[in-house]
Amino acid sequence: MSTPAERYAASRARQRWESTPAGRFTGTLGFALDPFQLEAIEAVQGGAGVLVAAPTGAGKTVVGEFAVALALETGRKAFYTTPIKALSNQKYHDLVARHGADNVGLLTGDSSINGEAPVVVMTTEVLRNMMYASSPTLDGLGFVVMDEVHYLADRWRGAVWEEVIIHLPESVQVISLSATVSNAEEFGDWLRQVRGRGDAGSLRVIVSEHRPVPLWQHMMVGQRMYDLFVTDGTRAPSGADGTTRVNPELLQAISAAERSSRSEGGWRREDAGGPRGRRGDRRGGRGGRDDRRGARHHGRDQRPAERGRRDDGARAYSGGDAGFARGSLPGGVASRTQVIDRLDREALLPAITFIFSRAGCDAAVQQLLGRGTRLIPEEQGQTIRALVAERVAEVDPADLGVLGYHDFVEGLSRGYAAHHAGMLPLFREIVEELFTAGQVRSVFATETLALGINMPARTVVLEKLVKFNGEEHAPVTPAEYTQLTGRAGRRGIDVEGHAVVLWRRGVDPMDVAGLASTRTYPLRSSFRPSSNMAVNLVAQYGRERAHELLQSSFAQFQADRSVVGLTTQVRHNLEALEGYAASMVCDRGDFREYGRLRHELSELEKKAAGTRQAQRRSHIGEALETLEPGQVVQLDGGRHGTMAVVVKGARGRSAGPEPTVVTSHGRVQRLTVAGFRDVPEVIGSLKIPSHFTERSPKARKDLAAALRSTVREPIPGRRGRDEQASGIPAGVETQVEDLRARLAAHPCHSCPEREDHARWAARWWKLRKETDDLQRRVSHRTGTLAATFERICDLLSEAGYLSEDGQEVTPEGQRLRRIYTELDLVVAEALRRGTWRRLTPADLASVVSALVHEARKDDPGDPPTPSVEVAEALGEMQAIWTQVQQAKLAHNLTGDREMDPGITWMVHRWASGRGLEEVLRSGDLSAGDFVRRAKQVVDLLGQIAQAADEEVAATARRASSAMLRGVVAADRLD
Repeated sequence: MSTPAERYAASRARQRWESTPAGRFTGTLGFALDPFQLEAIEAVQGGAGVLVAAPTGAGKTVVGEFAVALALETGRKAFYTTPIKALSNQKYHDLVARHGADNVGLLTGDSSINGEAPVVVMTTEVLRNMMYASSPTLDGLGFVVMDEVHYLADRWRGAVWEEVIIHLPESVQVISLSATVSNAEEFGDWLRQVRGRGDAGSLRVIVSEHRPVPLWQHMMVGQRMYDLFVTDGTRAPSGADGTTRVNPELLQAISAAERSSRSEGGWRREDAGGPRGRRGDRRGGRGGRDDRRGARHHGRDQRPAERGRRDDGARAYSGGDAGFARGSLPGGVASRTQVIDRLDREALLPAITFIFSRAGCDAAVQQLLGRGTRLIPEEQGQTIRALVAERVAEVDPADLGVLGYHDFVEGLSRGYAAHHAGMLPLFREIVEELFTAGQVRSVFATETLALGINMPARTVVLEKLVKFNGEEHAPVTPAEYTQLTGRAGRRGIDVEGHAVVLWRRGVDPMDVAGLASTRTYPLRSSFRPSSNMAVNLVAQYGRERAHELLQSSFAQFQADRSVVGLTTQVRHNLEALEGYAASMVCDRGDFREYGRLRHELSELEKKAAGTRQAQRRSHIGEALETLEPGQVVQLDGGRHGTMAVVVKGARGRSAGPEPTVVTSHGRVQRLTVAGFRDVPEVIGSLKIPSHFTERSPKARKDLAAALRSTVREPIPGRRGRDEQASGIPAGVETQVEDLRARLAAHPCHSCPEREDHARWAARWWKLRKETDDLQRRVSHRTGTLAATFERICDLLSEAGYLSEDGQEVTPEGQRLRRIYTELDLVVAEALRRGTWRRLTPADLASVVSALVHEARKDDPGDPPTPSVEVAEALGEMQAIWTQVQQAKLAHNLTGDREMDPGITWMVHRWASGRGLEEVLRSGDLSAGDFVRRAKQVVDLLGQIAQAADEEVAATARRASSAMLRGVVAADRLD
């Protein structure tokens, strides 16, 4: 027991703590803080900036909320910044609930509420623009919270974070909140360098890898769930010390599933005979787990008969196979309805299932509706229906059917919903609110949900471990896996969280274990200067000072650090090259010269092979472009047949020559250049029925039967292989023969140890090439950002946006300062040349859409334009874009993406007052995509209204008003 003196000292210490701002703040929370939270709060109270890196759900935002409370208590301002509007809206509501509407404001691209309040929530872009404009709103600013600061690695928008951090006054305390990254200390070192004194006292780096709610990793094979890890015969959560191996029972189950599927001759899905709706108390088995698991889960000993649903929603796991669908195949992949039913019976809901496909998310809801699944009581569903009806009251009833409202509300009333960027933003917000409130039990989502929105669940399910990253289908990275599964486990609600990966053919449990156990997520800068940034920096700081500021970016900080390692590697390589040179000395002559000749010959032959390959691909592409419907071609073989009939010609130049065919096995596929070893051969023809549609399985089956009966299947030959082995192209044949002759005549050619020397020579040339590459990288990284900035300034001086000496911003440059879009110079040039003066508001909105739109898929061709005026304006804008790219190329700068007029017709119709159904019918965007693009158009129109002369500015304001109606305005906060 403690002594009276010790108790008295503890009491006094507690009183002193409770009398501080930190003590008063923590006393209002109602729960005890973790050590990393207390450490960070005390550092902020002491006047330091902080970088807090901790797992999702660990409670990092408490530190940001303390900074807000401290600002209000000390009479200063606090800005709370987030990367996305949805998170800004969510944080705004949280802070209003705590501090009152009078004290909190919101500024995003489409919302402005109480912007002069002492606490303002905003997207990071708004703060960046505010700083460049020297807004008086910045007066009295004491704290900036940068939530999700690891977003600075985003390739498109990450640069904004660095701009803000660099340019904020030194007096402002920056509270950076990040997911766990492995180079937090490096990031912290940079923050100290740019945010003040550079010593440890100016900024504290606080890292916690502890999850308040343990995360257990599982895989589901068929309908059985297995723990992923074991340690010394016991279960182990993700990241637990001592986790050494994958559960052997899981490996055995997968082996059995693979054998079973092979014996069945294929892969079966288990939709047939699956559950419909709730299944009462039917319990499913859980491999590798015994009945004692329940007692461990709840922290007390329970008899099996007593185990079941607890008040907190937790349930023990039962052993055996009682809950399996009769006749199910262990090797099959459980259907979505079966997965959700299983989780429901095991008390593992609410759950988020990441599908990585918008269509897949919507299909999941349809599948549950089709099976009559209900996850919540009907009474609760009726309450949800009334709430949703109230939220959508301002949406035109005629638009609700187009938006899929009835299926949306039916799913919600049963406890499940989709969540993806293709949905109406208002619908997504409703899903988020209901899920957070515990009224929705299952959400099927794309990875966009993982970007900071506070929607934790008890369980996270990953259907696949491959997702489209914007360019290709690529494996999920360890950082992405951690971000996604980090949603599992609600602090203060769940005893533990669960991550479930569905096993399917090709999924290696060792790969899953690697994703779950990797703890290396380095934060890499994506910072690069732009034209808008350049004119703003010159205007604010002058060119020389701007140059220094860019040198202080995190990108340059990382580049300079990496140069140290690169130069060390170059030094080691040069030493190794000397050793290689000594080993290839030959008494017959200069073997280095002989090795050079052999190297040149090898490179020339590789080049010749590449030329042959390019010519072959070109010939194949030309042949594919000429294929017409009805022609039958011979394929290169494979399991889908060796011949096919063309049903649709090449899709157009933007997508490449990819005609659509039906194979002799009835499979629809596109023919690509990569699918052929040689030029495709037309071996016959077949009449395509006028009523044929490739979407009909029966039509495909009938066409394939006609193909097999009409055209003779060719016998595979060796023509392609023989032609591929043809000689070197004539253009380089002479050079090759000359090099071979010089090699034969060289004195070293007759050396008996020639090949031994040659091996050292080959190593020398390989290392020489690597060393040259390293030296180029060193040269490129040293001062790279500043050099790019100088080239941009030279271009802007040449174009008249900066003075001839590049030291001052011209009137046209002042216009450019207000344009923050990616194609900033195109917008500025269009304004300068009066390209948009003749346009109506609908016309202007239409052409502006070409500057913000980026098609998610290959564009089938140029869409029709809504008016002659729009067509002329787009033509002028295209000419401007081309001139800008040529100027950038001349200054050795990276070019811009192309304009995309794909939604000009849709935007024109919407701005002209047409209904949503008509607008969506004229394009291929979903309602959510259209609303997002429409808001981007509104945002750019607002910039144009501030930058243009009065005539175009007035048109831009009218265009913005015309766009902000109906569903586009429905989710704006009141």
